[in-house]
Amino acid sequence: MKNSVAFGQYCEGKSFLHKMDPRWKLVLAVFYIVVIFLCKNIFTFALVALSAIGLVALSEINPKIIIRSLKPLVMIICVTAIINIFWLKGETLLFSFGPISVYLEGIINAFLIVVRVILLVSVTTLMLTYTTTPIALTDGLEQLLAPLAKIKLPVHEFSMMMTIALRFIPTLLEETEKIMNAQRARGADFSTGSLKQRAKALVPILIPLFISAFRRAEELAIAMECRCYTGGEGRTRMNVLHSSYRDLVGLIVTVLLCLAVVLINKFAPGYRISM
Repeated sequence: MKNSVAFGQYCEGKSFLHKMDPRWKLVLAVFYIVVIFLCKNIFTFALVALSAIGLVALSEINPKIIIRSLKPLVMIICVTAIINIFWLKGETLLFSFGPISVYLEGIINAFLIVVRVILLVSVTTLMLTYTTTPIALTDGLEQLLAPLAKIKLPVHEFSMMMTIALRFIPTLLEETEKIMNAQRARGADFSTGSLKQRAKALVPILIPLFISAFRRAEELAIAMECRCYTGGEGRTRMNVLHSSYRDLVGLIVTVLLCLAVVLINKFAPGYRISM
């Protein structure tokens, strides 16, 4: 397994998660997100975190790749944690400096929210991008939304649009890295200076990145037209999706996890998250 896989890129493999039906992976990913938001105390977060580690083991993907996928969210995670530390009030005051007061409950709350964000990003990327090809994801999403086509909603076009967006995430990230390296070779500095100076330094990156994105979009549109693409009506599929015992096992485990989280929230003591 390569360690240089970009965020949102498919990792080829033959693991338990790779062989699951993409329709069930979409359903279970949504179910798992609900479970994460049901977590209210440290015990439930610990249980869900252990289940996430189990998913990583089942996927046979290098954990370093999962950790690297969190890099673009470091700033958001830090800002979220800082806001919760200084905003939330509690009973145990740690220290106070003028109008700023830090409580133990605020630190615990910030930690649990950070864990929630990490779990959300890790699980969704693991199940929907790292272990599912864009084509399989499109087929699964389209079949799940098929009933909406009866009321004239463009289900196929919507599924195609979502898949193309996911597919272009690693491509744009690689393009950004290439542009930044080219600018550094010309003497650009993105790591020093004030916030305003750093923002100005990003302008030479954004302009060529937008041009490259529009060029790729145009090339993709021309390629689809050359192949006589007209939409999903009347189209057949090379690979027909089939459910298996893996999907049933995943559903049972996820339901049991949800029940365990609900019971722990109800009966287990401990600090409860306020968001």
